[in-house]
Amino acid sequence: NAEYGVVAAVGPAVAALDAKIKAQGDKVRAGKGSGASKEEVGILVAELLQLKTEYKTLTGQDPAQSAPQKQTKQQKKAKKGPAVKIEAGVTRLCLEAKKLEDLPNWYSQVITKSEMIEYYDVSGCYILRPWSFAIWEKIQAWFDIEIKKLGVSNCYFPMFVSQSALEREKDHIEDFAPEVAWVTRSGNSELAEPIALRPTSETVMYPSYSDWIRSHRDLPLKLNQWCNVVRWEFKHPQPFLRTREFLWQEGHTAFATREEAAEEVTTILELYHKVYKDLLAIPTVKGRKTEKEKFAGGDYTTTVEGYVSATGRAIQGATSHHLGQNFSKMFNITFEDPDSTTGEKLFVHQNSWGITTRTIGVMVMVHGDDKGLVLPPRVAKIQVIIVPCGISDKNAVELKAHCTAVEKSLMKAGI
Repeated sequence: NAEYGVVAAVGPAVAALDAKIKAQGDKVRAGKGSGASKEEVGILVAELLQLKTEYKTLTGQDPAQSAPQKQTKQQKKAKKGPAVKIEAGVTRLCLEAKKLEDLPNWYSQVITKSEMIEYYDVSGCYILRPWSFAIWEKIQAWFDIEIKKLGVSNCYFPMFVSQSALEREKDHIEDFAPEVAWVTRSGNSELAEPIALRPTSETVMYPSYSDWIRSHRDLPLKLNQWCNVVRWEFKHPQPFLRTREFLWQEGHTAFATREEAAEEVTTILELYHKVYKDLLAIPTVKGRKTEKEKFAGGDYTTTVEGYVSATGRAIQGATSHHLGQNFSKMFNITFEDPDSTTGEKLFVHQNSWGITTRTIGVMVMVHGDDKGLVLPPRVAKIQVIIVPCGISDKNAVELKAHCTAVEKSLMKAGI
């Protein structure tokens, strides 16, 4: 089947197995698209992986990755509708789509024509241009100051995760398994053990927590890192909102008591609420995720949710998780009970929390209009433009000097 990859071996058994893999792949995509539960999709994925294993056993090589049926040029053209007629002398610098009529096309035009994003040749990955990265820097600067007031310190852990470490927490890895990207080769040589690119860093950081925490005097341990993560999304990627690589901060803290940990979960959630309200001018609702929606391996997850009126849907803004003792038991993160005379060990109570560059996409969708990008002043790269008027040969020098004085005054005020 040329469309789904050339069958490597000749014979009806291989051809039949190739067809089964294609059909099962279609079932997985249909399940994800119809909103099937995580358990139902997991069963479909497991069956697909089993078929691929059988194929490799039979042929000695991996099956070609299947893809949805390709559309012809005529089908694509019919789906898009009639082409936009451009009148003579009219440029295409402005938006050609209306927000309420064609949101996906409007969103794509806004972020590219405003020089926020540049598309990249790896699907799901994007270039953050200075306009958008400046917004992330302002969010980062504000939030970094606030968490340091809480005693949080910044650090950095490697982006690579060993397979054995990633698989130590069964529930955790099962939730992320379809999205994990693996490094399997170095040059032309196969690695002895595949290495994952972090989808999140619990399994990266907690072996070190186990080494660092011995006594109640080592607690609380509050660390945060600003980094990138990779999640190889199956769904259709969208710049800022759903990408295969994105920037975020992830905080990982450990406490002696559940009460301390639970208090921090709420405190961090309030900071995320303020990021949206005070910096991005976006109202959010604070709440708690359902058991099915909570972070894999955690006790409970709290969230701030925004509302995009153009779609009539909520969108997750940031999350603060209470992990309980689930990970501390898995990674043996313990401390000596200060009230024990026998040196009894207690497991720590942990949290993790994060906010991502998705914030920028939410801001664009909430504030942008049919004229283009609208930025809240506190995160705009440029907040004021000084336009000299009435320039002549007689007053040019004086007017420029006055404009420069106004500029210095505004910059001194933090604008």
